[in-house]
Amino acid sequence: MPDERPLTGEVAVVTGALGNLGPHWVESLLSAGAAVLALDLRDEGAAELEARVGERGGGFRFEQADVTERDSLGRARGAAAAFGTPSVLVNNAGIDQPPSAHAERFSIEEIPSEVFRATVETNLLGVFHAMQVFGAPMAEAGRGSIVNIGSLYARMAPEPLLYDHMPGDTPFLKPPAYGASKAGVVNLTRYFARLWGPRGVRVNSLSPGGVKGAQDGEFVRKYCSRVPLSRMAEPSDLTGPLLFLASDASRYMTGQDLRVDGGFDV
Repeated sequence: MPDERPLTGEVAVVTGALGNLGPHWVESLLSAGAAVLALDLRDEGAAELEARVGERGGGFRFEQADVTERDSLGRARGAAAAFGTPSVLVNNAGIDQPPSAHAERFSIEEIPSEVFRATVETNLLGVFHAMQVFGAPMAEAGRGSIVNIGSLYARMAPEPLLYDHMPGDTPFLKPPAYGASKAGVVNLTRYFARLWGPRGVRVNSLSPGGVKGAQDGEFVRKYCSRVPLSRMAEPSDLTGPLLFLASDASRYMTGQDLRVDGGFDV
């Protein structure tokens, strides 16, 4: 029978803890027995998350931190030193642009450099910084599991036809920096898996497909027509795979990209 609390005694760090999926990662790690250090750029929603998770797991602490600033992560780590050396890191912080009729839009030739750069700095450089600050102590301790959150678009290009029904003079484009940065995250995963594997640290990525949210019905219809399971992911579809990668259930697995996308590209 599987251990219902496979992370008892472990210390987990979650970046982007107040985003769309962050609270689900935090709850699942706490329920699995871990103490969780939750990090986010802003603190709106932190009190609500703390009230929601209650006394589950080995403890919960929220700290503000900016993944694009390595010193900011270092200060957060110092503030939570009482938790001990981290043994699980979930790199979740990221910038995305969900499909929306009200989203700010640019033609491909007009996308500002600063918009592209901000996505890459958060989604890719931010992962690298967190690996330096929280992953290096794992390597020193000789144990740990790092889960980098990738994406369906790390390995394939967005299909413009999924978005062409949205009104507006400028067509909605999934930001090109998003998929490019997530592809970089998957490659960075392999890099650190090779580097730190001999030191007892496993590094894998978890790449979800589309997650159900506030998307319009026509987008959902188009998207689901491409998915063999005929639906978008629920957050609960992703927490099991996360705990698998974070725990010893995947102890002989490293450098892999676990795709949880309903079979989108089969």
